[in-house]
Amino acid sequence: MTVLEQLNSGSLYLICGAIVAFIAAVCVIFMVRAWRAGKALGMDTVRMKRAITSSATFSVLPSVGILLGVLALSGSLGVPWPWLRLSVIGALHYETQVADAAAEQLGISLGSGQMTTQAFATIALLMSLCIVWGMVLSALFNRRYLAKLQRGGGKEKKAGGFGDRAMAAMFIGMVSAYIGSYVGAFISGQGAFSFAGDWTPLIVVLVSALAMALFTYLAEKKGIAWLDNFSIAGSMLCGMVAAVLIGR
Repeated sequence: MTVLEQLNSGSLYLICGAIVAFIAAVCVIFMVRAWRAGKALGMDTVRMKRAITSSATFSVLPSVGILLGVLALSGSLGVPWPWLRLSVIGALHYETQVADAAAEQLGISLGSGQMTTQAFATIALLMSLCIVWGMVLSALFNRRYLAKLQRGGGKEKKAGGFGDRAMAAMFIGMVSAYIGSYVGAFISGQGAFSFAGDWTPLIVVLVSALAMALFTYLAEKKGIAWLDNFSIAGSMLCGMVAAVLIGR
């Protein structure tokens, strides 16, 4: 049995599926409790149904991006583990970034067929440890932070607090590192993207950036706010289509 067959084994599907089913059950319980709480507060039933319908509708396209992430990681990590990560607590940009960084430190690359059970264990452990701190810090400090926000009347949120700035800085750094690696490797003539080789990564980056800029412009300047929910998935799809068209 190959490593990928082990990572797609029935036991892993059973373990990961049980966890996902538990989380889905919790979501249903919270939805029922929220519905009952809304009725107890005297909220209009028609409006609550409309909110549920619109939320479900607007969740479909963003979930396409999550599905793409599962498919992208499944070639190296199997289907159950990426499915679990991206269904419960993971984020698309986080999971792919950490998995790729961990694989690089182990001397392998995702999608190359070099995966071993030891490498998978290391990657899975790193993916879990790096994201667990959000839950830990929330459990320890969220109540105090919410109390501070309530006392300040939400001024921190309006002004853009440290969390917003840190998140923006992280994304800028991550994107710059990726683009810099593509440009540097291309100019130096080293690695997979040598001068004689591939413009595909740079073109995909450009297409994805233009797509994201278009979505942001339409959402913020033209008042089409619902597009903001689809911007990440939409820009990913545009980049993938560009890669397919270039590679033909």
